[in-house]
Amino acid sequence: MEKKYDVVSLGELLIDFTENGASGQGNPVFEANPGGAVCNVLAMLAKLSYSVAFIGKVGHDLFGKQLRGALEEVGIDTGGLMMDEEVHTTLAFVETMPDGDRDFSFYRNPGADMMLDETEAEQCRDMIQGSRIFHFGSLSMTHDRCRRATQHAIALAEEAGVIRSFDPNLREPLWDSLDEAKKQIEYGLAHCDILKISDNEIQWLTGEEDYNKGVAYIRERFDIPLILVSLGKEGSLAFSKSSHVRVAPFIRPDTIETTGAGDTFCALVLHYVLEHGLRDYSEDELTRMLTLANAGASIITTRKGALRVMPSGAEIDALVKKASSMEE
Repeated sequence: MEKKYDVVSLGELLIDFTENGASGQGNPVFEANPGGAVCNVLAMLAKLSYSVAFIGKVGHDLFGKQLRGALEEVGIDTGGLMMDEEVHTTLAFVETMPDGDRDFSFYRNPGADMMLDETEAEQCRDMIQGSRIFHFGSLSMTHDRCRRATQHAIALAEEAGVIRSFDPNLREPLWDSLDEAKKQIEYGLAHCDILKISDNEIQWLTGEEDYNKGVAYIRERFDIPLILVSLGKEGSLAFSKSSHVRVAPFIRPDTIETTGAGDTFCALVLHYVLEHGLRDYSEDELTRMLTLANAGASIITTRKGALRVMPSGAEIDALVKKASSMEE
């Protein structure tokens, strides 16, 4: 099948209400930012001029219309975006900690993103099978209805030989139990070619404090050609079939929040795969991949929100070049 899209993703699209000062009466003011990990990945790729599309569901309400407009604004195809007439758009209130990390309070019981069903996923067959990479997370696997839609989409991608990329993006409050979360995340591991996982997620999933041992644990059970571990302020790790590297972060004194950092990182890994193909990368290639990904992730931490403010390729290249010249 002809590949119409570089990357298609399925998952959550929601409003992140992020703190933005206080009112004249001293009440906290929240800004309604478009959010959703898989859409942040697409937004970064769209910024790099890739053809991308989203599959998911929002409410037919004020926020749903805002989100559709935001996706169109940044260049994400909305042909797979459904609008639910009865269930409202999912909302998340994000508290930013002094170190820039975040705590989430979700309004999703249910939320429209949970309402995507298997029939609607099937309607997007051509979109999924006409992509080079299909990207998904675990938030669309928290409940039976959206889980079946996600699994059907994954099967469609597998059927067409599409590369599958998975970021668990664990959000504990959204699961009935962590045992169920682990079961569904392991399903994702069994069906992906690229895994991007965070430091705390791999330690929780494998029970290993040492990241190398955690990756070995995953590799004993699942055949995943490329595994990336994001370590926040400690940089990142990459593992291909025969090589692995660790690359230092780009520490920024002007970091204000970490929203979208992992998604930007993930998008730039996919950018490298789109440019070079998925294969057994050498240490030098993995280092180049992670350097770009770390640079992009560091830039997004200096901005509020993510989807609308992704860094340009020129910004990322300039940061890499500046860091390289300082090392010489």
